[in-house]
Amino acid sequence: MTAVPAGLRGDLTKWLIEIAPGVFVGNPSARVRDLLWERTVALCKDGRALLIFSSNNEQGMEFRTHRHSWIPTDFDGVTLMMRPSGDGQQYYSRRTGWSIARHQGRKRRGV
Repeated sequence: MTAVPAGLRGDLTKWLIEIAPGVFVGNPSARVRDLLWERTVALCKDGRALLIFSSNNEQGMEFRTHRHSWIPTDFDGVTLMMRPSGDGQQYYSRRTGWSIARHQGRKRRGV
């Protein structure tokens, strides 16, 4: 969690252990986990939250996000976190043309 009220962090320490600022670890039941997530989303205000929990799937875990720029995306049954690029596009395009090393080598050879 980032940029969340201190009261929310204190509230979560009733059920989870805070191992680093904004990083909570625990083993609650699925029902308690869902209730804690609803509480986190309700009290988060302008902050961001990310929940990763074990699941009975191929990857062994699932993701939930709240106000986060990285988006969980399914690729053939595996969930990956898609990071948006700086220019607003979601996929990076490959640069075309010669590499920088190629240009430098040509300069050294005088070509």
